[in-house]
Amino acid sequence: MREEATSAALPEVFLRKMKKLLGEEYEAFLQSYEAEKVQGLRLNTRKGEIEQLYEQNRERFGLRPVPWCRGGFYYQTDTRPGRHPLHEAGVYYIQEPSAMAVVELLDPQPGEKILDLCAAPGGKTTHIADRLMGEGLLVSNEIHPARAKILSRNVERMGIHNGIVMNEASGHLAEYLPEFFDRIVIDAPCSGEGMFRKDEQARIEWSEDNVQLCVKRQREILDNGARLLRPGGRMVYSTCTFSPEEDEEQIARFLERHPEFSLVKLPAEHRLPGLSASRTEKIDDSYFSEDAMFRIWPHRVEGEGHFLALLEKTANKKAGNKKVADRKREKKKSGKEKAGWLLLQEFLQDTFVLGESVLPEGWKDRLILFGEQLYLVPEAMPELTGLRVLRPGLHMGTLKKNRFEPAHALALAVDSNLVKRRRCLETDSAETEEYLAGKTLSAEAGQKGWMLICIGEYPLGWGKAAGGIVKNHYPKGLRI
Repeated sequence: MREEATSAALPEVFLRKMKKLLGEEYEAFLQSYEAEKVQGLRLNTRKGEIEQLYEQNRERFGLRPVPWCRGGFYYQTDTRPGRHPLHEAGVYYIQEPSAMAVVELLDPQPGEKILDLCAAPGGKTTHIADRLMGEGLLVSNEIHPARAKILSRNVERMGIHNGIVMNEASGHLAEYLPEFFDRIVIDAPCSGEGMFRKDEQARIEWSEDNVQLCVKRQREILDNGARLLRPGGRMVYSTCTFSPEEDEEQIARFLERHPEFSLVKLPAEHRLPGLSASRTEKIDDSYFSEDAMFRIWPHRVEGEGHFLALLEKTANKKAGNKKVADRKREKKKSGKEKAGWLLLQEFLQDTFVLGESVLPEGWKDRLILFGEQLYLVPEAMPELTGLRVLRPGLHMGTLKKNRFEPAHALALAVDSNLVKRRRCLETDSAETEEYLAGKTLSAEAGQKGWMLICIGEYPLGWGKAAGGIVKNHYPKGLRI
């Protein structure tokens, strides 16, 4: 039986606040809690063109477009795409439809340096990666270690090769990389009022005291975000709460503390469809009313509650537009790393049609070794010594005694058409289930070496052929 968040299940103080905030729309807002919640997924453009992926999955999942996100779609709940093998291949990311508006509003451009400051579990990060199209630098940060690991796993699953995953406090990050980023997303931790319809725990934990705790935490993160953004850069602040204290009032206070920032008012033709211009009640002795901030209301559109504001940082008039130099990495290589080059080259020549040319030009200068683990770091990666880095780029593989073992991340990041040996399984076949469960597969006579296992044309992971079988190298922690 579906659990429903009716008005009787909602905190009384919250209901009074919403009635004051919404006025004549209050009853329609309450009725939205009786409606079936909607679910969404966003197609991964690193796996193919949106139109192609949509046609392949339209009937399978009952897809309908999300109006404010080109690659976003509602799906039929009973189709359960999160349990489908295509999910493990990173063909799409399950994401709340309203949350898809954040990166659309930020509008990242290929080649830019982008920071997702509160990134777990990875919805905005993977969306940013789509928009960067493999160019530039994506830094995804999460302060909570367990959530940072989930973030890292999703970065891997979606085949992102120009991203770094970090586990840092926002203030510490701001000390190391002041004015480094072109654009920043701050999807701030909040009281979660917008998720009450689908998250019982958010309703149980809600209190006015918790709202104030969130306000304090958000203020600190926003101030640190301001330090991290370059002059002329843009920043989106978002929450999944209705609370004006965490939304419009938070932005009003931020602008008072940071006169170098202003709200970006988008022309009507550039506003995202379905988003409502933000209005709120009295703040101190004046009314704060801006069409540069937006809300998503569940009684107006198919999506949960959300707030978004787009901010721009201008140059300080007194200091002038000071350019902050990037912190460059030290490029000197150890003997062990150079030995790793040779083992990697052997693997690339044996496994890929184009050999080592499948990697970007100058790839040797971008290889770094963490213990036995070899990574290809993004071209624009700065010096990060002293910061907690979980994933410093694309995990290429492990250096073992006189051999190279490719990483699962590499399998998910490559184009399957460039691999010499591959095994393409049917989407709903028993063999696919067996591979995801860690079982061996059969191999053709004479096949030997690393083999890419795919579902259709989409990589799932590695296997190694020898003696008529394919030994399974799907990670044990991911097996179903």
